[in-house]
Amino acid sequence: MAGAMKTVQLSDTPKLPVWRRPVAMLFLMSMAMPVAFSTWSALLNNWVIEAADFTGKDIGLLHTVREIPGFFAIGVIAVLLVMREQVLGVVSLAMLGVATAVTAWFPSMGGILMVTFISSIGFHYYETVNQSLQLQWIDKEKAPQTLGWIIAAGSGATLVAYVLIVMTWKAFDLSYNFVFLISGGFTAAVALFCYVAYPQFEAPNPQRKSMVLRKRYWLYYALQFMSGARRQIFVVFAGFMMVEKFGFKVHEITALYLINLVANMLIAPLLGKAVAHFGERRALIFEYIGLTLVFVLYAGIYFFDWGVVLAAALYVVNHLFFSLALAIKTYFQKIADPADIAPTAAVAFTINHIAAVFLPVLLGILWLQSPTWVFVVAAGLALGSLALSTLIPLKPEEGRETVFASRRTAQA
Repeated sequence: MAGAMKTVQLSDTPKLPVWRRPVAMLFLMSMAMPVAFSTWSALLNNWVIEAADFTGKDIGLLHTVREIPGFFAIGVIAVLLVMREQVLGVVSLAMLGVATAVTAWFPSMGGILMVTFISSIGFHYYETVNQSLQLQWIDKEKAPQTLGWIIAAGSGATLVAYVLIVMTWKAFDLSYNFVFLISGGFTAAVALFCYVAYPQFEAPNPQRKSMVLRKRYWLYYALQFMSGARRQIFVVFAGFMMVEKFGFKVHEITALYLINLVANMLIAPLLGKAVAHFGERRALIFEYIGLTLVFVLYAGIYFFDWGVVLAAALYVVNHLFFSLALAIKTYFQKIADPADIAPTAAVAFTINHIAAVFLPVLLGILWLQSPTWVFVVAAGLALGSLALSTLIPLKPEEGRETVFASRRTAQA
């Protein structure tokens, strides 16, 4: 474990072998995390319906419980008082893997909620730290393109897992327990490797270890809140619709995820280049116009009883638009005090999950009355995000966080 103990300054990392550099570690962890999480997501709707006879109300409750650790992601700041940020990321990744591996051992409402809560702590704390490390370890000029490639790498790793599910689920009559064990075990093993194989990377700007709330970051906070609310509706109900309304089986929903992954692998790097070329403002405006149309069409699927082909196509398009969310990260990277990145990542993750704590269960109840209105609410949130994105300057930086700040700066 000597590798895990040694500290290396970020400026010295070019001397390391390519596979031991910070960006290589980010790529490796970003490939390991979705193997557990995406496999869990692919199996979840069928698993809970078969194991515990879940309804739309139950799935809303499950996702509310799953999002509670995200709401308390601000607790990362307290943990960082006693644990290095990089170590916390690896430990959280291991927790996600182990909890995913044992998911099928708890086939009841209470058991499913418990193991989901534990895996969610790992997932949300990992994601909080991962976002912070990405912004600290990746150069601002290269961030959009590199983040696009990281998204593509995660999609590629998940693609392998999904191909195996599609090819073997029916052919070998696989059990939920076997698939959960393999996917979660893989993620936990990668986390252990990252702890042993990589030194501790020391960024040039020490991170503040107290909560940071700055007035000048208000637009970033607002974008995070709206993003979290909107994404929850898609994550919870779009996949559930494919199973409940159209009767998708495990291998069919996984095949749909495969299409998403291939599309992300091909397009995410291009989206990263697009953000670098056109800027965060234009990229997010494009994303939110697209998402508004997607959610309106989702509502039409239930109201007008449009078919499964449109539903599946929208599912893929929706995923592609979400890839543009990397522009929110790079927007913050440009306006932030470098010492604020870690604590603000924790605060932002909590803000991102405020709506996630109550929205799934409330919309689960609404779903029982009218699925159409659930997607109408999502379209409204996308329009709200669109309005906020118009406030981003064409060239954001410290002192130019919004178009209003830009005007004041220009007049000063």
